Amino acid sequence: MTTRRAILLIDHGSRREEANALLERVAELVRDQAGGDLVVRTAHMELVEPTIAQGFAACVEAGATEVVAVPFMLLPGRHAREHIPALVEEAAASHVGVAWRVTDPLGPHPLLARIVLERVRDP
Repeated sequence: MTTRRAILLIDHGSRREEANALLERVAELVRDQAGGDLVVRTAHMELVEPTIAQGFAACVEAGATEVVAVPFMLLPGRHAREHIPALVEEAAASHVGVAWRVTDPLGPHPLLARIVLERVRDP
C-alpha cells in the first residue's frame, strides 16, 4: 500500500475570523507549492471548528494514510508539547491504520529572517 501523506495545520483558534482565515491562507500556499498529491487541511485547538478531530478525519476522508500535524505559530510550550499531541492521538484512535506524528511548532526559523529581509530590500 502506498502512503498518502496529509499535513494538518493546527492553530489555537480565535473568535476573530481574520485570525482563523490566516491559517486557511497558509494552507492554500502549502497546497499550491506541494502540488496535487499532498492533502492539506486545517484545524483549531479550541473555540472554533474544524476541531483537531474533524481536521484529522478530513485528512483521512481525502485518502491520507499518514497525517503530519504541524502546530502553526505556537510557542513550544504546553499547547505544542502536551495538548496538541494528546488531541491528535485521540483523533487518530478513531482511524486505525493511519500513521501520524506531530512536528515541532512553527516559530522563529532562519527562513523567516530571509523572508523579512526580502520584503525590505529595494525593488
